[in-house]
This record gives sequence, structure tokens and C-alpha cells, in this order.
Amino acid sequence: MQYPTLLSRFVGLLLSFIFLTLIGCHKSQDQQGMPPNTALPVAVLEVNPTTVAITGEAVGQTEGAKEVEVRPRIGGILLKRKYNEGSAIKAGQSLFLIDPEPYKIALSQAKAQLDQSIARAEQAKREKKRLEGLIDSQSISQRDFDNATSDEAFSIAAVSQARANLKQAELNLSYTNVTAPVDGISGRFQFSEGALVSANTSLLTTLVQINPIWVRFSFSDNELKALGGVLNEKNVGEVSLVLPDGSEYSKKGKINFAATQIDPTLGTQQLRATFENNEQQILPGQFVRVRVTSGKKDGVFLVPQLAVLNSDQGRFVFVVNEKNQANPRPVVTGEWKGQDWVILNGLKSGDKVIVNNLIKIRPGMPVTIMPTPQK
Repeated sequence: MQYPTLLSRFVGLLLSFIFLTLIGCHKSQDQQGMPPNTALPVAVLEVNPTTVAITGEAVGQTEGAKEVEVRPRIGGILLKRKYNEGSAIKAGQSLFLIDPEPYKIALSQAKAQLDQSIARAEQAKREKKRLEGLIDSQSISQRDFDNATSDEAFSIAAVSQARANLKQAELNLSYTNVTAPVDGISGRFQFSEGALVSANTSLLTTLVQINPIWVRFSFSDNELKALGGVLNEKNVGEVSLVLPDGSEYSKKGKINFAATQIDPTLGTQQLRATFENNEQQILPGQFVRVRVTSGKKDGVFLVPQLAVLNSDQGRFVFVVNEKNQANPRPVVTGEWKGQDWVILNGLKSGDKVIVNNLIKIRPGMPVTIMPTPQK
């Protein structure tokens, strides 16, 4: 049988055909490749000096402009809650009612004590006046008259004390109606109705004023140097807020507190800004980003971030020289502005910075400039 021989010959011919085909494809790719001296087409950006704002960003946390703990001034049984949890509260609005009956009784007793003191004072006054006529005729001793004078003084003092007790009793009765000290958003109800609360100790609820809203943040020493030095209300031009979802808050803020010393523990300057919050878009406790503008820089350049490369010696860009060659240029970068780097040093007006095909470029490689819109 010759079938195995024919089969082996067929397989050999097939392998030879595949090999020759691969060699032909490789040669075809080599022929289509770029010759060594062919210029690489690139897009460039002709840079010109511009002015940019000096800005810095920091993580901040929001807080209410006023955060008040509502506690009772007197103790007793909590009879009623008069507000809805989480609702907006006006200053002076009634929040809780503490059982007023014991304090009504105390007020009645104080009134009665005042009446008694007034009656005793009038009696002492009459007694002294009666004895004044007798002392002139020496019908009584000087000691009796002095005792009458002292009794009158004591009774007058007792009236003053009774009036003070009455006022305190009236205040205590008024404190059974617990009112809101400020405008704000009410917190959770801490005690159930019928609970016994203690004066100045039991926390009934909290009130947080969220319009305006405050934001606390800080900058380190190095960040302050980049911003021009220690910040305060006068040298900060604008404060903006970036919300947790990445959107920028529509209202601008202003600094309302700047620490006059650097925190020795953290090495930062503590700052606080205030923002209008009419629509209650921001709530206390949120983490946000605060962007501060403290001035402007003149004579800098803006270059796309992708055009700035890194090396062991630092950052650099490729610039097209007069021979149409790619020339690496070391640069000093500042902060980001959108999609651009701020270049502080290393470029001059009219430089053509290469902005694409950077992975293929080598120093000294010839390039040809493709049309590109001016920045």
C-alpha cells in the first residue's frame, strides 16, 4: 500500500506552503514599515504665556453655623413633644411640655409668702410709728424702740426676699414650656413622653442651623507656600465647593475664620468658610472639597497633561526645533488646570510642543507637523 507515502508527501507540501506564506507576509510587512529616515507626523501646540489663578484644594467637612443642644432648665415629667423630628424650627417655637402642676403650686405658695411678708412689713411699720410718740415722752425704753425699728427693717427685707422667690417661681413655671433658642433643623427625640428629665442634664434634642452652612478645612505649610503664604479673610479672593458627587456648588463662599498660628500637631493652618444654603442642598457632616483662590500667576504656559512626560531627571516635553526634530525640554510644573498642566519654567513664547505620538518619539527624531487648532 502506498497511501502512507502519499499522505506524508501531502503533509510535507502543505507545511512548505504555510512556511513560504509566512515569510511572504513578513517581507510584505517589512516593506510597508516606515523607513528609518522618514519623518514622524505629529500634532503640536504653539504655546503663549497666559495668566492663571493661584488655587489650592483641600478636603473639608461641613457643619452647622449653630449647633445647639436643647436641655430642660427644670426637672419633671415630660408630658408632650410639640414638633416633628427633622423639621425646620423657628426661634421661640415650643418644643416640649414638662408637667407644670408642681410649679403652679410653687408659684401659688410664693405669692402667699409675699402677701404674708407685706402684711408683716405693714404691721412693723405701724408699730414703729406708734412707738415714736412714746419714746419722745420717755414712756418706753430706747431698747423697745430700737427693737421696733429692727423689726421694720427685717420685714422690709423679707418682702424683697418673697418678691425674688415669686419671680423664681414664675420663671420655673415658664421653663415647663421648652422653646427653641435658635432657628434650625430639629434632631431626633431623645426621651419618650412620660420620662423623668433632669434640669440642665437631660438632652432632649438638638437644633442645627444649616443656612448658612460652614465648612472646616486646613492647608499644610507647603500648600500655604504655593498659595502665597498664610491665608486670611483679606487675601482669599474666592472660595468654591466641590460636592461629593463631583459637581461644583453654585454659590461662592468666603472665609469667616482663619487661625493665627500653625497647629503644632498637624502642621496645618485651620480655616473655615461660610456658604449660603437656602435650598438645604448641603447637610452638616458631609465631606467636600474646598477650592481656594488666593491670587494669580502671570507669564505661565498651559500644556495638555498627556504632553508632559516623566524621566529620572524630572518632567519634560518634546519641542519641535528649527530642524524639525523632536527635542526634549525639561519643565517645571505647577498645579493642574482642568486637563492642562501649568508650566512655570522651561518654555518660551512660540515653542511648538508635541501633543501626540509621544510613545514613538525619540530625542532627535525628525518630525513633520500636522495641522492642529491653536489653543
